[in-house]
Amino acid sequence: MTKLAIDQVEIRGKRVLTRVDFNVPLDESGVITDDRRIRSAVPTIKNILDRGGMVVLMSHLGRPQGRGFEESFSLAPAAKRLCELLGREVKFPSGDCLDEASAEAVKSMQAGDVVLLENLRFHSEETKNDVEFAKRLASYGDVYCNDAFGTAHRAHASMVGVPAAMEDAACAAGFLMQQELKYLSEAIEDPKRPFVAILGGAKVGDKLPAIENLLRKVDTLLVGGAMAYTFLSAAERRVGRSLVDHEHMKDAKRILTEAAERSAQMFLPVDHVCGKELSEHTPIKCFDDHIEDGWMGLDIGIHTVVQFCAKISGAATIVWNGPVGAFETDPFDVGTRCVADAVAAATINGAVSIIGGGDSAAAVEKFGMANRFSHVSTGGGASLAILEGKALPGVEALTEG
Repeated sequence: MTKLAIDQVEIRGKRVLTRVDFNVPLDESGVITDDRRIRSAVPTIKNILDRGGMVVLMSHLGRPQGRGFEESFSLAPAAKRLCELLGREVKFPSGDCLDEASAEAVKSMQAGDVVLLENLRFHSEETKNDVEFAKRLASYGDVYCNDAFGTAHRAHASMVGVPAAMEDAACAAGFLMQQELKYLSEAIEDPKRPFVAILGGAKVGDKLPAIENLLRKVDTLLVGGAMAYTFLSAAERRVGRSLVDHEHMKDAKRILTEAAERSAQMFLPVDHVCGKELSEHTPIKCFDDHIEDGWMGLDIGIHTVVQFCAKISGAATIVWNGPVGAFETDPFDVGTRCVADAVAAATINGAVSIIGGGDSAAAVEKFGMANRFSHVSTGGGASLAILEGKALPGVEALTEG
């Protein structure tokens, strides 16, 4: 998956229209609670500026209705934080990415200038990949750069319509995009072995395609989190009040049958830390194998931890997408923390470890461990699409390297 890289493009004196992913979490007062996605875009922005280019940034934030400006979804906090990180002015013509103020801000740019456009999704045309909307955005740039891996699985206007509208212009991958593709694509297509994948999270339906694809590629697949209880139920284990997706029960049974016929080993939890409800003060009881009525599985038990960690310790490539327990709530974070420790230890011993964004990334950030892995992805949905073996529209739209 070799694409043209932004540092391979001559950009002196040119406006580089750059799609970034500044979809960062905000608290009730509008303060950014995790700026990792903004920080991750800085190397690409600085490279363009250092080589005499001008940067026009575009992004979305949240899910506005698409009928115009909504203050709670403004990119103003992102503009302020980016200004601090770059140590220079970031022009932010708030209101509308296509209004007269935005057009004038772009038109009057000089070498070294940075303009951040307002939230693309204030226009419903963004998610619809509207051709005319894409053409108007495309008029802002001489070169296109995509550094928004977190949105690369979406066929939106800024991801595919804009590069199509820019015709003969270079359409390149930013440094973050290159790094994401390098780790995730290589890990799936040409992994060092043994190759261990860890899948968790709540919704089994979201992970079924990834499980099916990974069973054809990995040596070991470890399944935890709430999604494991659908598989355990399909295997005729009693799971009490644990979350079970009955809609996908047939799929779970089919995958269990398929796993038994393949060389890859698929492991489910063998014991469980359970509560009456998901809260810090709930009664706790541990169960081997079957879970009694009235109890819900909220974390993997000690025997499962030992089993999972033993498999992880011998791995040469590790991909992890989804926590193995309700890590946000003490004390049900223990299993996920132990898995994180095991993956970090394997990394020290030479394994390539990739944390696949979303809740997995949030977990290792919470544990203060994000710098202990080979790569922590900024895109949960995009990384999951790669695990499913799907092409990413935002990557397909870029110029071949």
